[in-house]
Amino acid sequence: MYAIVDIAGQQFKVTKAQKLKVHRLEAEEGKHVELDNVLLVSDGKTINVGTPKVDGFRIAAKVLSHSKGDKVLVFKKKRRKGYQKLNGHRQQITELWIEAILGKGEKFDASKSSAPAPRAERNPEPKAKKTATEAAPKKVAAKKAAPAKKAAPKKAAAKKAAPKKDDK
Repeated sequence: MYAIVDIAGQQFKVTKAQKLKVHRLEAEEGKHVELDNVLLVSDGKTINVGTPKVDGFRIAAKVLSHSKGDKVLVFKKKRRKGYQKLNGHRQQITELWIEAILGKGEKFDASKSSAPAPRAERNPEPKAKKTATEAAPKKVAAKKAAPAKKAAPKKAAAKKAAPKKDDK
C-alpha cells in the first residue's frame, strides 16, 4: 500500500515503515504528526485519486530529527567585469518515519510505534582534559623514540678586509 501526500508544498510517495526527509516542519523531535493532505491512495488493487484530496485518509508519522541538508553552492560571474559572487545554502530539513496510512475512521496507537531509536547526540560531552603530569610521560617517550639530529658545525665569522692605505 502506498500514498502520495503533499508535505510542506512538495509531493512524496510514501509507504509504511519508510524514512523521509522533508522541508522543516514545526514539530518537536519524537512527537507524532498526522498528515491529512493525501492526494492518492493505492492498496495494490484499487487506486483512490482525490479532487484534490482523498477524503478520510491520513498519514501517521513520527518526527525523528531536525537537521540541515547538503550544502548547495551558487556561483555568479560576469565576464570581463571583475564580478564574482559565491553563496552557500543549507536547507533546514525534518526527518520523518512513516508509521501508517490510515483509512476512514482508523486511529493510530502511538504506543505501538515502529520508529527507529533516535540518533545519539552529535556533540557528546567533551572528555576531561589530562593534567600536565599525566600527559608528560607520553611527550618524553616520543622524544626518546625520535632519532637525535646532529648539530651543524658553526661557520667561522667572515674576516673583514683591512682598509687599503694610500701611498703618497
